Amino acid sequence: MGVLTLFDATKKARESGLDLVEISPNAVPPVCKITDYGRFLYEQNKKAHEQRKHQKSSQIKEVKFRPSTAEHDYQVRKNQILRFLDEGHKVKAMIFHRGREMAHQDVGRAKMTRLLQEIGEHTIVEFGPRMEANVLLALLAPKKGVPGAKPASAA
Repeated sequence: MGVLTLFDATKKARESGLDLVEISPNAVPPVCKITDYGRFLYEQNKKAHEQRKHQKSSQIKEVKFRPSTAEHDYQVRKNQILRFLDEGHKVKAMIFHRGREMAHQDVGRAKMTRLLQEIGEHTIVEFGPRMEANVLLALLAPKKGVPGAKPASAA
C-alpha cells in the first residue's frame, strides 16, 4: 500500500474490519500490516514454537565416582560419559571423597587423570580437575568432528 499516515492506515483497517498491527517499530517509517490481531499473535506463537522445537538442547550430565570405585563400575561410567558426549551433552565428572578419603586425595586425582587420558580423544576439558570442598570436578564438552559421533547421530 505504500507509505500512509497513521490516520489513513487506521481508516483503511477499520473499513476492511481488521486491525493495524505494527510489525517493525524501529524502521523509518515504522512498518505496519493490516491483519486480524488474534491471527497475528497465533502465527507469531506458532513460529516461536517451531523455532524451539528445532533448537538443539544441550544438558549437563553428571557422572559420579568414588576413589574406591571398582574397575567394572569405572568402565561402565566411562562408557556412559562417552555416550553422553556422542549425544552432544556436556558431562560433569565428579569424584566424591568421604571421611578418611580426604586424607588421600591423590587416589581420586589419579583416577580422574586416568579417566581424562582414556577419553581424551572424544572430549575437550572445559575446566578441571579441581577440588571444590570434598569433590574433585571436571567439566567435559564433546569435541567437534569426532569420528565416533557420526554413527550415533545417524542411528
